[in-house]
Order: sequence, then C-alpha cells, then structure tokens
Amino acid sequence: MPSPERLVVNTSPLLACIAGCGSLAPLKGLYRELIVPREVVEEIAAGGAHGFGIPEFNVATWLRLWPTPVPTLPLLRNSLDQGEAAVIQLALDEGIPDVCIDEPVGRRLARLCGLNVTGAVGVLIRARREGRIISMRETLDRMKTRGIWLSESVINFALRESGEG
Repeated sequence: MPSPERLVVNTSPLLACIAGCGSLAPLKGLYRELIVPREVVEEIAAGGAHGFGIPEFNVATWLRLWPTPVPTLPLLRNSLDQGEAAVIQLALDEGIPDVCIDEPVGRRLARLCGLNVTGAVGVLIRARREGRIISMRETLDRMKTRGIWLSESVINFALRESGEG
C-alpha cells in the first residue's frame, strides 16, 4: 500500500472517516498535505438533509482547502460529479500522483489518468497501522451504522490488513 505525502481527497472518504472515527483527527499528520478541492468543500458545506460532517470538517483547520474552483476537462466533468472531477483534475494539474476516491467510476477514471487511488478504507488502514485508530472493526461498524456501505470483501480486507482479521 503506497504511503503518499500529498493526497487530494474527495467528499465520500472524508464523510466516511467522520462516520467511522467521529472526526478527522486520525488523519491529521497522516500525510504532509491533505488537499481538498473547493468543489469538495462546497459539497460538504451543502450537508445533505442532516448536515452530517459539517462541524467535524470545519474544525479540521489543518486540511489544505484549495481556494479556487478547479476547471475540469470535459471528459471528467461529463462522467463524474463535480467533487470527483475536481479531485482528479487538481491532482493532474499539480503533479500530485495520489487521490482518495471511493466511488468506482471515479476510481476507474483516476487510474486511467495515471493516478494512484486509495479510498476511505485505505486511509483508515494506514491510520490503524500508525496507531491512530484503536480498532478497525469498531471503526468499520460505526461507518456501517451511519449508512456507509461496505462490501464484505472490503471489510475482510481492511481487517486482515490492519491485523484484526
């Protein structure tokens, strides 16, 4: 599993981490820079029906929030939501080889663009290995309880990789 220094991150992994950990604190210092495109900031700020994750995101002042919208290529803009498209485009524009996306189509397009891809579970495995999360099983259970869908194969992989399976 790669250990990038800079990671451009999408909405879903941030919300999944908040669901599993109660905050983004386990991610602080996990990477030299966690970069959040403006489009992702706006998606989180919109908050959905219940405003989930807004307070936890807002207190994570150590995140690098990209200050301007990211102009995206038509292929990305027409194939993905704004956040995913901005994550991939920003990584390409800034020469950042690593992105964090959970949605399958976004992951596939990121790989086609030559980027390394991880997701919420991959980031949490790294956090667990570095002792920032006590129990991967409890983290995954909280994610599922809060509506984050995880396949059995992903759960088994996460438990095995974190030494709990």
